[in-house]
Amino acid sequence: MLPFLSLLGIFLSVILLLFNARKFTASVYLSLFFLFTSLYSFYQYILLYSKSVTLISIFLFNLSIFASPVYLIGPMLYWYVRSVLTDHSKLRKNDLWHFLPMIFYFISALPNAFLPWHDKVEVAQTVVKNQEYIMIYKTTLLSEIIPAVVIYVFRLILILGYTIWSAVLFINFILEKKSSKVLSKQHFMKKWLINLLGFTLVLVVSQIFLVIRSFEMHFSKLFFTFNILRVISLAGLIGLLISPFFYPSILYGFPRFPESLTIKNIKMEDHKNKHEKSSKNKNSFELDYLNSIAKKIDSCMKDKQPYLQTDFNLAYLSAMIQIPVHHLAYFFREVKNERFIDYRNKWRIDYAKNMMEEGKTSNLTLEAIGLNSGFSNRNAFRNAFKKFEGSSPNNFISQTFN
Repeated sequence: MLPFLSLLGIFLSVILLLFNARKFTASVYLSLFFLFTSLYSFYQYILLYSKSVTLISIFLFNLSIFASPVYLIGPMLYWYVRSVLTDHSKLRKNDLWHFLPMIFYFISALPNAFLPWHDKVEVAQTVVKNQEYIMIYKTTLLSEIIPAVVIYVFRLILILGYTIWSAVLFINFILEKKSSKVLSKQHFMKKWLINLLGFTLVLVVSQIFLVIRSFEMHFSKLFFTFNILRVISLAGLIGLLISPFFYPSILYGFPRFPESLTIKNIKMEDHKNKHEKSSKNKNSFELDYLNSIAKKIDSCMKDKQPYLQTDFNLAYLSAMIQIPVHHLAYFFREVKNERFIDYRNKWRIDYAKNMMEEGKTSNLTLEAIGLNSGFSNRNAFRNAFKKFEGSSPNNFISQTFN
């Protein structure tokens, strides 16, 4: 299951970068957080469960590439939370020290990457036969002076420290009733941060106990059977990787606030919101943005009638109104609760009905009316008409105009 979850995390990080990176720098931190967490999970799978000599040879001796990013999981989480709470996502000069643990580990692990391949294979074969060898083999220069268990646990304690630090920032923000455009105008953000920090905390704490327990048991096979620590750790990882999919605005990058609003507008709205509360968050910027999408779509359909083109689809509409396709897909799925195809066909059916009311059936066949309304063929017109009107075009004409 770990390989699947690792791939899911990498896929998640790609989505976040693809849809958010250009406008919301904070999402870059979140994307890298998921990417590094997924790489660490995959590294664990390779080392402990894969039994592949080739993969262990690659991952165990290239820790500078595969294990060093683990030291940035905590900083990425912290920078993301800080960015959300302060509305400032750029790194500062004093943030450079956060890279020091990764740099030290990278340097200490680099020499092993240049060992001859046959030496790497020999060690990997030993690890496959006896996982206890992981406790003995010195994978980095740090292993010469620091016990292996300390190195493994320190990575996780570092992440735990950053998680607690981020949680403290968030709690203080709530208690002191500070203001943030992102949090005040996107009602789901508090719940999202609670989920993010909560699942991370569960995952890291359980991983710390797992690592300590594994060294105590000398990586015996008994440890790798079903046990409560592994269940908790797996639940934390699953929750962490799946939770973003329940927050489409996190994935697809809906604007944190409308670009057309000036600072003065924002301050006026903030002042107004202090005196007016809405249980449905009708004043949220997210809803304003979704409402603007609805208006743009309706205006486009009425004025330009793009549905009359047989190749009219969601991408076509996106290009016309300058709204990203994934935003439109979310709008139809979550707001209108309607498929785009059905929405488009309703416009076509209404256009066909208007043609019938104007007496076009006297010199045009029903197939021609369907084609003029945007349908690609007679069957598509007939099926859509029957779906929305409850009868075929012929029956509709005979019942309505006779």
